[in-house]
Amino acid sequence: MASSETAVGSIPSTNKYTNRVILKTIFDREDGGLGYVGQRVVIGGWVRSSEERKKEDDLQPVEGSEGVSCVEVILSSFPLIRSIIKVFRGEGHSRIPENTNSDVVKRPPPSFMILKVSDGSSVNILRVVVDSELAIPSQIMPTGTCILAEGILQQPASTGNHAIELKVDKVLHLGTVDHNNYPLSKKPLSLMLLRDWTHFRTRTTTVASVMRIRDAITQAFHTFFQDNDFLYVHMPTITNTSTGGSSKEFIVTTQPLTNYDNSHDLGLEGLNAAFKKKSKVVEELEKSQNNKETLVAEKQKLERIKGLISRAKAIKKSTFRRSHPKEDEISLTGSGRLHLESQACALGKAYTSGPRFQVQESELKKSLPEMLIVETEIAFSKLVDAMNCADDLLKFICKSILENSTQNVKFLSKRVDKSITERLKFMTSCSLERISYSDAVKVLKQATENKFGKAIEWGVPLNDDHTSYLVDEIYKRPIIIYDHPKKLKPFNVRLNDDAETVAAFDIVLPKVGTVISGSQSEERLKTLNSRIEEVGLPKQQYEWYLDLRRYGTVEHSGFSLMFDSLVLFATGINNILDVVPFPVIPSKTSA
Repeated sequence: MASSETAVGSIPSTNKYTNRVILKTIFDREDGGLGYVGQRVVIGGWVRSSEERKKEDDLQPVEGSEGVSCVEVILSSFPLIRSIIKVFRGEGHSRIPENTNSDVVKRPPPSFMILKVSDGSSVNILRVVVDSELAIPSQIMPTGTCILAEGILQQPASTGNHAIELKVDKVLHLGTVDHNNYPLSKKPLSLMLLRDWTHFRTRTTTVASVMRIRDAITQAFHTFFQDNDFLYVHMPTITNTSTGGSSKEFIVTTQPLTNYDNSHDLGLEGLNAAFKKKSKVVEELEKSQNNKETLVAEKQKLERIKGLISRAKAIKKSTFRRSHPKEDEISLTGSGRLHLESQACALGKAYTSGPRFQVQESELKKSLPEMLIVETEIAFSKLVDAMNCADDLLKFICKSILENSTQNVKFLSKRVDKSITERLKFMTSCSLERISYSDAVKVLKQATENKFGKAIEWGVPLNDDHTSYLVDEIYKRPIIIYDHPKKLKPFNVRLNDDAETVAAFDIVLPKVGTVISGSQSEERLKTLNSRIEEVGLPKQQYEWYLDLRRYGTVEHSGFSLMFDSLVLFATGINNILDVVPFPVIPSKTSA
């Protein structure tokens, strides 16, 4: 029930810089926008769907008109009486046209269009009514048409899902669409098929909701760090300093590549042939439109072949040999934490965010060659401090999503995953189970070998099956696994007293796996020197990093948040390709 403060006549604010009313400001009211009835506004957006209706004859009373006679009310209520009167008036008979010239173009009957328009600011869609005298139906109705229009907000004549609509009296702009060629004209399109149209897919309600949740997460982590006295700094994307981790890096070079090994060509040719054959099958099924289930299955097979081709091309590229010495190489950074340490050891607390790169060798479902990573570093802190900070950050972000992106969560809960709200709420209040890597291995060893294919041994990395078993079946909550074997973590992680493990941790969430990896950095110069030699890194490239230990060293720790993985957790989407605006994958780096 709307309060007296939302009485008719309230004026919606015009958005700065665009001179239009953002739909979110209308729908975010408790009354759904009813307080704005009667107000003149300008709105802009894109048509999601539309329908055309013929106008009623002149005997129908005008909505909202005053002084309507009893006769008009009776005629509008009883169509039979209205038809009889029309016969007596001669309107029921066809009239002889005054001009029988066959060249005269007959005007289409007057009509009005009902458009459902979204401007991307909200899940909600505004019902927009446009008279055919203001715009040609074929130009304004196609899905994807951009419209900027002015009119009066009113209540719809009939009750339904829309509490308010816009009666347009001026069409200020139309961005027309070729209905036959516009990809989103075909409905419905699965997330998998939308991957071929990354530059359009945000116009769908599902992907737009995902993007708004990405924004909510971004706002949340900035708020958290700023409220806790962290300073935001910028880190380089191109560097000659590697973390020495297990992942391979992208080399940046202007030098020619030589010694190409063509042993992979045969397999790639076979995949290309299979792709062409399967494409013809899909094309024939699309033309026949007889078996939609078979079509969907064949398209999925086609996508799998495309994935195999991408991997084969990546392998083919990796067989080039470098023509310049490794010492001169620079690469796209896989982590900004080495450089971030220098800022934290001067500013106290620092954080950054940006794209991080690694050669992708696993399935493109939970990670990509380019991913957005949020990183932080804290001076005068130990491993447990970083673990506590990471725990608090996750809880803060999940709570912020529930409070500030409610409509998007509700929509995705209906469309994608019913457990989103429950999962986010549980994350805000639960205590994370903290176990050492060694204890995790002991628990996993108690499981049957058949569950994981082979027995797990100490020192091997825990895969998704291992961590999912711990989270979903053993502890039934998110977990923190700490004190990992030193060979599984970068060289700069602080060595524990046992000389076999390091002060590192991973936070594992249900559904998505590891979303945060953190560590306490090695502050002891001698130990760090030994680790660099042990890993086999070129020491001269790390002299600046060693200087941080030579001059004013301090204990410090931090972590990296896999932003895109957290988006998967918050949206219920299963594939990371569907939550990144423009995912970079091998052989397809553009929209």
